[in-house]
Amino acid sequence: MSTEPFFPCAGARALHAPTRREFIYSLGASLGSVAFSALLASQGRAADKIGPLAPKPGHVPAKAKNCIFLMMEGGPSHVDTFDPKPALARLHLQEFTREGRQKSAMESGKRYYVQSPFQFRKAGQSGADMATNWEHLARVADELCFYRGCQVDSVNHPTAMYQMNCGNRFGGDPAMGAWVNYGLGSLNQNLPGFIVLPEVSYPQGGAANWSNGYLPASFQGTPLRAKGSPILDLTPPAGVTMTRQRQNLDLLAQLNAVHATGHPGHDELAARMDNYELAFRMQLQVPETLDLSKEDAKTKELYGIGRDATDSFGRKCLLARKLVEKGVRFVQLYNGSWDSHDYIERAHGNLVRGVDQPIAALIADLKQRGLLESTLVVWCGEFGRTPDNGVRAGTAYGRDHNPNAMTMWLAGGGVKAGHTIGATDETGMKAVDCVHHVRDVHVTLLRLLGLDDNKLTFYHAGRFKQLSQFGGQVIKELIA
Repeated sequence: MSTEPFFPCAGARALHAPTRREFIYSLGASLGSVAFSALLASQGRAADKIGPLAPKPGHVPAKAKNCIFLMMEGGPSHVDTFDPKPALARLHLQEFTREGRQKSAMESGKRYYVQSPFQFRKAGQSGADMATNWEHLARVADELCFYRGCQVDSVNHPTAMYQMNCGNRFGGDPAMGAWVNYGLGSLNQNLPGFIVLPEVSYPQGGAANWSNGYLPASFQGTPLRAKGSPILDLTPPAGVTMTRQRQNLDLLAQLNAVHATGHPGHDELAARMDNYELAFRMQLQVPETLDLSKEDAKTKELYGIGRDATDSFGRKCLLARKLVEKGVRFVQLYNGSWDSHDYIERAHGNLVRGVDQPIAALIADLKQRGLLESTLVVWCGEFGRTPDNGVRAGTAYGRDHNPNAMTMWLAGGGVKAGHTIGATDETGMKAVDCVHHVRDVHVTLLRLLGLDDNKLTFYHAGRFKQLSQFGGQVIKELIA
């Protein structure tokens, strides 16, 4: 077979056969897609009746069925939470010059090391490192797997958020939750498969953090409003019965079907039709699911609901438990902002106080209900923070952005509970042991959910795309 390059021209016949690579590649957009469609058709039409979120088998045996992703937007400081650095006490306020690293826009002037304002202790039988203000999380320390080896590419919030959530620093790609639902479908056809619980103010990068990107629109995240009704127009207008709604939807479906015949492949129209049906089904189940008033007082107290510091995130964590209990595949919670360039003791102190009890309650509640084993819980930010800061007045110590070192932890869903994996250098500036790019974290999370990143692909813009962008490796040290 010829190895010469093959350049077909419009209106002209090719002068020779394509190369082997070109032939195989073309299968994805022509014969291969036809064969794939035939394969799907041979498996029956049951999935067509319930839409694109019908449950699908994974590529490998799954250790988890659902994922709760706790996104601490802004970049929590690893050296002030779960990665103590005694060397910083010795180096405190010592000036130095940074060299050879990517710098953020806020980095200027002299640099000096800053010791952590928090004390640390060993928690649980596993001896996990935790700042002492994590009072409640310390009680479930043995359920957690800490990972200190992750690195990302960006020092800026929007691009780092996109990379953590979507694999691509520049936006426009599907979010992890969208990929998971594309690969596995949803366990509950009356609820969205990917639900997001944001703050009142959306995170850096906005709704693109939970976008479907180039995947069909049905797989995008559904954000619930942080204040007021979680979903607008959830209740039918006065005097409109469910029977009348059903008749209206049937008529609308007929009209849309006629319109769709003239617009084949119109993804947004198909998704809109599916969403009308999903919205109708949601009216039956969502109000009960989102109603926390029927939870007993003991459960509310466990999550810190009713207390000023913990009420907001406590409600999110309790709702997340209810959602995975109802079969929602991927739930993402946002808390921010952890961007503590100044007064880190006060800023991080308040933030930890707001999430400590709710997160610990979520872990304990999932375990008590037998759900932790099948639910993967992830806690992280978009990057870590530096062990130093620029010169500030008084004791307004803070930290800058750090893409070269961060700590995240995982729980449930087949992870190695009670372990700390990886390490950073003596000041926490850089990961030095079990170091992996964030793409490998994505590949690992997908694997725990039963998905192979190299098989979870979508043909777009002339090539097959995937969450990791161009492949990665499973971090085996994290898996039990």
